[in-house]
Amino acid sequence: MESENRMPLADHLEELRWRIIKCIIAVGVGFACSYAFSRKIFEFIVSPLIKVMPKGGHLIYTSLPEAFLTYLKVSFLSGIVLAVPVILYQSWKFVMPGLYENERKYVLPFVVVATVFFILGASFAFFVVFPFGFKFFLGFSTSKIEALPSLREYLNLVTKLLLAFGITFELPVIVYFLARMGIVTYPMLARKRQYAILIIFIAAAILTPPDVISQILLAVPLLVLYEISVWVAYVVGKDRKA
Repeated sequence: MESENRMPLADHLEELRWRIIKCIIAVGVGFACSYAFSRKIFEFIVSPLIKVMPKGGHLIYTSLPEAFLTYLKVSFLSGIVLAVPVILYQSWKFVMPGLYENERKYVLPFVVVATVFFILGASFAFFVVFPFGFKFFLGFSTSKIEALPSLREYLNLVTKLLLAFGITFELPVIVYFLARMGIVTYPMLARKRQYAILIIFIAAAILTPPDVISQILLAVPLLVLYEISVWVAYVVGKDRKA
């Protein structure tokens, strides 16, 4: 009887296709809403660098369409951020058929908490990591060496870091729901800590630009988040036993 209730692979793929389409539509709507404010959004995104640059410092672009493409990319990035709740909701709806009835009710808390943690991660990168990192890199300028960052290079760097920090800050949320389902436990996470540290530094090297400073700035918060996740699994484990 159980096998009759299982969804065929083709239906799973069809379900996944529609979920992805809805996410793309949400990003498209966010992009359309953001494009009208793309200049102001870019001025906000570039503000951490401008604040630490020497007086009169500015960004440059080296090809004619670069500025226009930069505003399009800024709008796309903003569209992704605006669509995060929809993306999380569609992700939950896709895996929901595999959950127990009492676990399906967590869709709203999951979307809200996961969105908050994504914003916290991106905000940590923007308000803490960017000023420190940019000031460090600009410190190598001399009277004969001047930093002239381009729009494209700056936006590529910022996009990678914002998304990397936003996604990695979801770790405690993911562990919470995995622990609720019994997939991970406190003893498991505590016992595998040394492997987790290795994986964290590998992930930081992959998700950030190829420099040690950026990797450390991502790896250290991830280590803290992992310890928080271990504690979360411990609390959830006690609740499950109760």
